[in-house]
Amino acid sequence: MRTLVLIKPDGVARSKVGAIISRFEDKGLKVTALKLMKLDRERAEKHYAVHKGKPFYESLLNYITSAPLVAMVVEGNNCIEIVRKLVGATNGAKAEPGTIRGDFSTGIDCNLIHASDSEESAKYEIPIFFDEREILTYERADRDWL
Repeated sequence: MRTLVLIKPDGVARSKVGAIISRFEDKGLKVTALKLMKLDRERAEKHYAVHKGKPFYESLLNYITSAPLVAMVVEGNNCIEIVRKLVGATNGAKAEPGTIRGDFSTGIDCNLIHASDSEESAKYEIPIFFDEREILTYERADRDWL
């Protein structure tokens, strides 16, 4: 199973990329695609289409396109559920300590990270950021222990 994770512009600007990626790797998940990119408005609109018409839509687009982000595909058994638990509640002020947002975020506007919330979302979101040929297949050396 695969999921999309975005380390948003505030996570990149605050130098939290390594710390965030290590959370997924330490849990036993594989990063199978990774890129630093500046998201253009067209991709941002496609990614956040579900929020179109909501009062925060324009500010969300402005934020996600304001500076570089890191996009990645993470794989593993139950990875969507696991990644969502590691990420924590959307509002960093309410996220549990030990989660990415609980440890690094204090609010909802700049909350460091996005993770697909379902298999359907992941299947929709991944192609916005990656061509299939950019997603690699490999085995972790510790796969038998995970």
